[in-house]
Amino acid sequence: MDLALSPQDEAFRDEVRRFLDENLTEDLREAGRKTGGVFADVDAGMRWHKVLAKRGWSAPSWPTEYGGTGWNATQRYIFARECIAVDAPRIFAMGLRMVGPVIMKFGTQEQKAKYLPRIVAGDIVFCQGYSEPGSGSDLASLKTRAVRDGDDYVINGTKIWTTGAHVADHMFCLVRTASDGKPQDGISFVLIDSMKTAGLTVKPIVTLAGDHEVNQVFFDNVRTPVANRIGPENAGWTVAKYLLEFERGGDAYTPNLYARIEDIRRIAREEASDGTGRLLEERTFAERLAEAEMEIQALEMIEMQVLSDLSRGKNPGAVSSAMKIRGSETLQKLDHLGVEALAWYAAPFEPEARLLGNNQPTVTPEWGITTMPLYLNNSASTIYAGSNEIQRNIIAKAVLGL
Repeated sequence: MDLALSPQDEAFRDEVRRFLDENLTEDLREAGRKTGGVFADVDAGMRWHKVLAKRGWSAPSWPTEYGGTGWNATQRYIFARECIAVDAPRIFAMGLRMVGPVIMKFGTQEQKAKYLPRIVAGDIVFCQGYSEPGSGSDLASLKTRAVRDGDDYVINGTKIWTTGAHVADHMFCLVRTASDGKPQDGISFVLIDSMKTAGLTVKPIVTLAGDHEVNQVFFDNVRTPVANRIGPENAGWTVAKYLLEFERGGDAYTPNLYARIEDIRRIAREEASDGTGRLLEERTFAERLAEAEMEIQALEMIEMQVLSDLSRGKNPGAVSSAMKIRGSETLQKLDHLGVEALAWYAAPFEPEARLLGNNQPTVTPEWGITTMPLYLNNSASTIYAGSNEIQRNIIAKAVLGL
């Protein structure tokens, strides 16, 4: 595979760099630098989404007919690499990455007109109601129930590990609408148009890193219109599987991994080794860093193929599971190296250091304030979006025929 950029790609890269240089304010860059979890400072992320939407660049993977850029695989990859390289804040993109493609494929014309333009513009923010206590990797065992009452579904139950439920205003949700037959056969995919709907309660779950990113959501006779169902009743499992292909393989992992390895190099240039000189010059550490970089390069080859397939309208399929496994495990390997490089400075608990505008002295050096939070928060990366054990089962069945 030839990864050299064509003259057209180089021109596009230069256009992206000019846009970022002109539009990324210092506070937005600070939000990107201080991201220690799934998404950046919420207000900063929302502002950046609006800037991108004004330029027509908020939906890199969407077709132009729905407000997307229509970019090819290489352009999307270039855009992701350039954004991460200059600390652009990570926007809360469950609408763009997950439910948007689902609505395009399974939604009615009315649903497409209602939701897609507002997702692209950043006017609505979705969270994902999938996992439940006891129904995580075994998602088909979910028990949150929706009973039809006239033109509405009445929902009762609970969802857990709901990322961003406290900042979202919409939710896409899997509910049980029938109990006969296989568990997968009685699930429907519905949208909830307001997180302030009567009977819906969001309770925070604070992570070990001190971040409030995930929540538990309770449904007590929550009503949502039947018109908000995506796809046929009891066919939600098909919709859910389609969405998960985009969650696991719709975006590139390697731009973030390359950025992480540069963060570790920065730390290793500053910190001393056990002997003399800097840690980056220590042979054992340098070899482990080089090994991790080779893993990133190998994953990059898979990603480029998947992005190329997506640009031709082909779904990621089981290869998205392979990407999820390699991406999450390589990320955790880098996080381990980062903590090891920072050594004792990784120990202080200083979540306030990652607040925008914080100017108080910290124990941990500025170059390492996200190292331990990333290590702690990314420990879940091999679990969320379907545990890596489940991904290996998918590969065994879909690819190896076992």
